[in-house]
Amino acid sequence: MRFSLAGALGLNAGYVDAAGYLALKGLFTSHVTGNFVTLGAALVLGTSGALAKLLALPVFCAVIVVTRLVALRLEARGLRVLRTMLILQTALLAVAALVAARFGPFGNVNGAPALTVGLTLVSAMAIVNAAQRIHLSKSPPLTIMTGNTTQIMIDLADWLAHQHAQLAPEVRTRIRRMSASVLVFATGCAGGALAYAWIGIWCFCVPVLLASATLMMREALAQAEPHS
Repeated sequence: MRFSLAGALGLNAGYVDAAGYLALKGLFTSHVTGNFVTLGAALVLGTSGALAKLLALPVFCAVIVVTRLVALRLEARGLRVLRTMLILQTALLAVAALVAARFGPFGNVNGAPALTVGLTLVSAMAIVNAAQRIHLSKSPPLTIMTGNTTQIMIDLADWLAHQHAQLAPEVRTRIRRMSASVLVFATGCAGGALAYAWIGIWCFCVPVLLASATLMMREALAQAEPHS
């Protein structure tokens, strides 16, 4: 069940990353460090969107710090931390969808509406990443596909180096989980790109539905883990 929850979060993260990249002229909402590259390209080529790319990382970091501090307070009071984080994520995605539907599509991605959508999505993805690290740490990272792919290849290389010796059970489990994580995120990216191509700015309504479904999945764990 834990991995299913992580998979749902990873699927949504991939979707939001791809849709946001297309709608907001190259803004990464999940892979925020990728904005260093697109920021450099925007400055050199004179394209728009530099401000959102510049703000993405500090906003991402600030939201994670605040999320962690709030989580610690909730834990001290015996309240459901993960449930609260997922509710906040869903609320932020809903705000982004409403603003996008009202003001999009965005010709000027440095304008207030586009910045609001972009940084709200960044904030939602920051909460998702924090939730994974704090509450779903046994699952592979939800958005760091380079790290997941690197570990998969290292495990496969070790297997080949031992002349196809039997893989240890824990290694097989790690390969299976990380491969699934990469596939789920890639599926989300494909879904986000296709949705943007088909329905344009309305594609941002889909993550709200996915996040709501994820919250329902979390509620299914409430009896077993009442304080998480």
